[in-house]
Amino acid sequence: MNSLTRLQSAGLRATPKRIAIGDLLFDGMDRHVTADDVAALARKSGVRVSLATVYNTLNQFVSAGLMKRITLDTDRTYFDTNVSDHHHLFFETNGQLHDIPGDSVRVEGLPPIPAGSKVRSVEVIVRMTDDRKAR
Repeated sequence: MNSLTRLQSAGLRATPKRIAIGDLLFDGMDRHVTADDVAALARKSGVRVSLATVYNTLNQFVSAGLMKRITLDTDRTYFDTNVSDHHHLFFETNGQLHDIPGDSVRVEGLPPIPAGSKVRSVEVIVRMTDDRKAR
């Protein structure tokens, strides 16, 4: 599905900037990107766009269900083009994020859910370090 169709299907107005950013992200490959990654990719591709526009567009894509936001800490947020239920491996040494299929992790013993609420999803982030350098 091309970016124009994807945006229209999600109920987003297909502005030239949204289409350009969508073309960079929705190429059929699952990817984890930061806003800085997208801004750099846009510049490299000749798309003139501010970092604020990139952030706004990514957040609109998340709100429309086209992407997922993965917040690892207060300084690090990734945007994921794979919106299926799945988990992640995060490699702290190089900042890479990799998918873990949703059915390969089983979570047991969730805390009691407050009345009137229901669990929408559970996402696990496994943080990896490379201790070999310390030896």
